[in-house]
Amino acid sequence: MEHRYSIGEIVELKKQHPCGSKQWEITRVGADFKIKCLGCQHQVMLPRPKFEKSVKKIIRSMEENS
Repeated sequence: MEHRYSIGEIVELKKQHPCGSKQWEITRVGADFKIKCLGCQHQVMLPRPKFEKSVKKIIRSMEENS
């Protein structure tokens, strides 16, 4: 099951952020992913393998918005 992630998608990660939120918005896609916490607006860069491993589910994809 391969999914192509795109900018603007909202994903839920397995572990929650210290602020209490599990929801993140993807702001950069490539070899590294940049994600923004929807609880406190903190931004984090993650390598692709670590990001893909930590995603639990996609909450809102860009296909739904189109």
